[in-house]
Amino acid sequence: MDAIDDATTADLAKRLRRAYETGTPTDPIVEARPELTVTDAYRIQQEQVRGWVEAGEIVKGHKVGLSSPAMQQQMGVDQPDFGHLTSGMFHLEHQPITAAFLQPRIEPEVAFVLGRELTGPGVTVADAARAVEFVLPALEIVDSRIRDWRISIVDTVADNASSGGVVLGTKPTPLPAVDLRLMGCSLYVSGELAATGTGSAVLGSPLNALVWLANTIGPLGISLEPGHVVLPGAMTPAFSVGPSETVVAHMNGLGDVTATFGADTASPWSAPAK
Repeated sequence: MDAIDDATTADLAKRLRRAYETGTPTDPIVEARPELTVTDAYRIQQEQVRGWVEAGEIVKGHKVGLSSPAMQQQMGVDQPDFGHLTSGMFHLEHQPITAAFLQPRIEPEVAFVLGRELTGPGVTVADAARAVEFVLPALEIVDSRIRDWRISIVDTVADNASSGGVVLGTKPTPLPAVDLRLMGCSLYVSGELAATGTGSAVLGSPLNALVWLANTIGPLGISLEPGHVVLPGAMTPAFSVGPSETVVAHMNGLGDVTATFGADTASPWSAPAK
């Protein structure tokens, strides 16, 4: 049984929305409501998405989080989580990003762009591969409306899986042309190599994350639509970013993607510790 009613769901969603609007993070939700479940958290997330759509945003895809065993262990869970990507979250490569983030971090991912609908349950790897029109290198900007990133699994799910933004590369590659499991990735922050990783860090293969997502959201009445972008999870740890920084990810077989953060921004950022 859910721990919260509709009124409480709306109130907690409004609390997170205020953090977006004011640029001031909020305390962890579970500090005041320790009885909340992951099911409750997804209800709060869906309430936020409903409000964004009513305000004119368009759902353009989804992201998978907690796709590595290390992150699942840290959060005390045994499966990933998911969030929604809306039209306002997408930023052009090489163009200054001036969105109002609170405490952003960045991580490299391969982005699936779907050519056909994918709806679970019962989706297999073969179904998922057939639904992918092409892949792109991507940089996900993760952000948290929870103060100091003091998040539990309930906090991050309620907060749209800590979504912030996404920058897509511009070189589409057919899925059969690259082995996503063995694909190497190098992440550079302000010209310095920050981390390396491979696609196998994402549930053994990013394609497995796409299967998990389709089968998880299908019973909730959500389908992955043609043209939707799916971010399956990070190939390296996330790194803090601030104004005037440039981040480049190079992925073998996919090419590069670059995110450039503007010097002037509406965000109350402070420069990240080095």
